Amino acid sequence: MKIMQQIQSFLQMIEFDSPVILTFALVSFAALILNTISRGGANRLFFSVYRSSLLSPLTYMRFFTHVLGHGSLSHYVGNMMIFLLLGPSVEANYGSNSLMFMIAATALVTGLVHFIFFPRSSLRGASGIVYMLITLSSMVNFSEGKIPLTFLLVVFLYLGKEIYGAIFHADNVSQLTHIIGAVMGILFVLYYQGMLAL
Repeated sequence: MKIMQQIQSFLQMIEFDSPVILTFALVSFAALILNTISRGGANRLFFSVYRSSLLSPLTYMRFFTHVLGHGSLSHYVGNMMIFLLLGPSVEANYGSNSLMFMIAATALVTGLVHFIFFPRSSLRGASGIVYMLITLSSMVNFSEGKIPLTFLLVVFLYLGKEIYGAIFHADNVSQLTHIIGAVMGILFVLYYQGMLAL
């Protein structure tokens, strides 16, 4: 009986602290389960972006939903570890509505670029969003008129690694998606700091 009370007390202490980040992670996990049950059918139909008919409403939906799809549990865990580590501070700093907009905009841009320039392959996963969060989180302590050295190092290391990989290595990781995510993060930082007008 005492153990049950301790468990209930512990559960009451848990807070749903970052609604956008936690919901995204949970919906992505549900998409992974659905894809596993459907033997890859869910990713093909809903959670991957690829060249398809512009007459199909699913084509437009996939520009946004491809970030929810993952090919395996390790793919999901790899993205979500960084996502859950950095996301809450970004959501607290920018607000849930702004973060939802940034995720949707980054999904749309990466989806469109892939749709237009890579007609023979498909794209899925949250890595573009993760790279956006990496650049956003490095600017959380931004003060007016100053650029944190940590931000410059993050941009140099992460973007440099992806640009190098895109030029000198051909693998299954979409370096272009990572680069676009990081650039979107930089643009959002500049916009929300009033340094960029849209």
